[in-house]
Amino acid sequence: MDKDSHNLLLIVNPKAGTVNRHLAPENLLAEAGNLSHLSESGVRNPFRVELAVTEYAGHATKLAAEAAAEGYYGVVACGGDGTVNETARGVINTSTAMGIIPLGSGNGLARHLGIPMTLNGAFDTIKENHIICADYASAGDRPFFCTFGVGFDAEVTDKFNARPGRGLKNYLRTVLEEYFSYKTDTYTIIANGKRITEQALIVAVCNASQYGNNAYIAPHASIKDGLLDITVVHNGSLIENAISAVDLLSGMIGKSAFSTTFRASDIRIIRNHAGPAHFDGEPAKLDKIIDVHCHPGALRLFATSRKNRLRPIMSPEIPFLSPLALTIRDLRHKLYNKVLGSR
Repeated sequence: MDKDSHNLLLIVNPKAGTVNRHLAPENLLAEAGNLSHLSESGVRNPFRVELAVTEYAGHATKLAAEAAAEGYYGVVACGGDGTVNETARGVINTSTAMGIIPLGSGNGLARHLGIPMTLNGAFDTIKENHIICADYASAGDRPFFCTFGVGFDAEVTDKFNARPGRGLKNYLRTVLEEYFSYKTDTYTIIANGKRITEQALIVAVCNASQYGNNAYIAPHASIKDGLLDITVVHNGSLIENAISAVDLLSGMIGKSAFSTTFRASDIRIIRNHAGPAHFDGEPAKLDKIIDVHCHPGALRLFATSRKNRLRPIMSPEIPFLSPLALTIRDLRHKLYNKVLGSR
């Protein structure tokens, strides 16, 4: 290994949302060549780039862990949220940093970090060499880096991943199909030394701010505060649940009359039955008791030094927050202030 270079391993998922259509792995490696070119200041960037292609589920974790053990400066996940999750698992609690080239359909963590969705922009973020120490979280013994959830979103994730197609269009189709038939569960949520029981549509535990595609489930989440942002979307009528969906798409879920948010470093979720859950958009089956923990500062990430801002899918000026809705929201928040430390 060249001691004068920052050795990077590009880990490419050839099945990610945009790789097959637009970019063969060998072309991706060629695009990465600008990492070793002269910077704008005239200084040569010290990156030496190699490439590996994943061949099976979990392969990115193995490749990343091997690179970390060999002392690589960084690994770069080239794919979607699943590839990012697998790659990050291999480098947590090491000195090897992870970068992201977002080639998936949602790209939740990349968008939270402000990484551009263009190839050149994403490589420029790595070239900037601005590294942060970020938190990650785990539910049971399985890590996640963006969002974890149970309820309606987990059911949709389970069904969506069984479909042959990917992309936002297919995801929204799955949402609509499940919307009219989904049966909610009752959850006991224990956090900050308190507990509350709630029939909820969604219980989302968030390390970062969004699911992907700028759908913000925890708009004010920080990946560096040692805390998880929990969003509970209360079960309501079809109209109320539709309003919650609009709040999600407009970045207003934290002010919704039909949801409550709070922060905690640890949370226990108890539901009536074992069933679906999701980790960074990947489906899973978990027991009825789920313990979630935050692991502060355990993941080094290439991030932009520029301030990132909310870019919701829909305008936040949509007039659903009527005075009555605001009153309902305030009453709910006062209740959660007493039991879970709602914001």
